[in-house]
Amino acid sequence: MTINQQRITEHAVTVDVGEAFYNPHTTTDREITIASLAAFDRTVDHIETYLDTFSATGIRGLRAAAELGLVVTLNDRDPDAVGTIKRNIVSNGLGHCCEVTNEDANVLLHKKRFDVVDIDPFGSPAPYLAAASRSARRMLAITATDTAPLCGAHLKSGIRKYAAVPMNNEYHAEIGVRVLMGAIARALAVVDRAMVPLLSYARRHYHRVYAGVSRGAASADRSIAQMGFIAHCPHCGFRIPVAGLAPIMPDVCRICGNRMQATGPLWLGALHNPAFCESVAQELRNRESGGDAIKLVEICKCELAVPTFYDQHRICHALKIPPITIDAVIDKLGSAGFSASRTHFSGTSFKTDADIREIAEILR
Repeated sequence: MTINQQRITEHAVTVDVGEAFYNPHTTTDREITIASLAAFDRTVDHIETYLDTFSATGIRGLRAAAELGLVVTLNDRDPDAVGTIKRNIVSNGLGHCCEVTNEDANVLLHKKRFDVVDIDPFGSPAPYLAAASRSARRMLAITATDTAPLCGAHLKSGIRKYAAVPMNNEYHAEIGVRVLMGAIARALAVVDRAMVPLLSYARRHYHRVYAGVSRGAASADRSIAQMGFIAHCPHCGFRIPVAGLAPIMPDVCRICGNRMQATGPLWLGALHNPAFCESVAQELRNRESGGDAIKLVEICKCELAVPTFYDQHRICHALKIPPITIDAVIDKLGSAGFSASRTHFSGTSFKTDADIREIAEILR
């Protein structure tokens, strides 16, 4: 079967791929999108309109219409993709609640307002954040697939796109998510709105942020107050968050005396709202979604709300000791009086409020 002949079914929606782009590896992410929209409508604020800004086959927007009853606008700049979307709307009987547009994303976002704006481009969402921040009334769903710039592998590209200095270290995936969230928070603040984090994660080469939109300059100020930097010692692994957009940064590591490096500005606040994550997980269970989606959201729900995580294998290698299970690490930290949890970013890593010296003493 060729891609032009391929038919894809997800829940109640079947689409012809045609000439449009379809990524089978992001089915889990679409499951989480539908569950997040349902959870938001049920527990946060009522939503009626949804923009799928880069629709391709239209499968995400069509599922939002078919499963949630939303009024959906499906947009794509590619005329071939628009033709595919129109055919898929007809074949799924969704013409009464779906509109198709063939516009530049920024033009459309400046022209119309939607309860939910979903930005899932190929590459960076940075060029669309300003317009999306004006267009979204209640919720933003933002994807970035340019993980190399976000995570510091392509440093100068990351600086240009996100006005932040990323860092390519053992917790670079979380830095990428926090740099993205910082860019969203700043874009919203320009129009006196605030980002309210609901669920944020990194999976494969895919960073995704779900955030409520709160209005008012005071809310925007509180959001910006959660921006800052992370000072990191590449020698011993000590790191510390430093709040503010122009803070005084520590120059020397207080544990080993080596030079510290800085990454930011980025979001230092919570990545997730645990109650919202539980609502999303319940929606996923109710919809009999795949186990990967449920597991991801469940881990996010229980993730400790501290910046950065620690890779146990890296620490054990430095200490010349064998690794133990992550659950055993978490138990040891808890017994020593520290908070700790698993992290969705890595199966061999954990989050804790202990510092690297305290962790090393506990694991020896």
